[in-house]
Amino acid sequence: MKTLVLVFHPDLKGQSRINAALAAAAGELDDVTVRDEYALYPDGKVDVAAEQAAVDAADRVVFQFPLYWLSSPALLKTWEDEVLQHGWAYGSDGHAFEGKELGVAVSAGSPEEAYQPDGANKFTIDQILVPFEATANYVNATWVKPFVTYGAFGLSDEALAESVKSYKALLAK
Repeated sequence: MKTLVLVFHPDLKGQSRINAALAAAAGELDDVTVRDEYALYPDGKVDVAAEQAAVDAADRVVFQFPLYWLSSPALLKTWEDEVLQHGWAYGSDGHAFEGKELGVAVSAGSPEEAYQPDGANKFTIDQILVPFEATANYVNATWVKPFVTYGAFGLSDEALAESVKSYKALLAK
């Protein structure tokens, strides 16, 4: 299975510890292509044809990003708005995602217990990520259970290594 990992972190090589490690690990795998979207489009102007070609070549697409205010970084929203075009991703002639898997790999600053109805954030991670699941449904992709690295703000080196190992195993399936 050919997997496309689209990484949306505004400073992957500078401030990112979690997403940089996950992206590097993903890039070590055969049949996995990693694209650092902020490095490709520092001005926010997405090359729609290049992104659509990358999706067309994949069997599975993973949006990888840190949660920002319980959502995604701005470039991911821009990517969705521009790349997921009528007649390509959806609509009567839009079949680009049919037969493909779509998922997310997110890093969350808070620990897992914060993402519970009685936790600090009041919502589960699955509830927070519903817009991505709805997008998968809308473009007729198969939604894949989210991969989540919790507690990113205080994650130990050992916990990060375990997350990297789990991510690689998931992508290698």
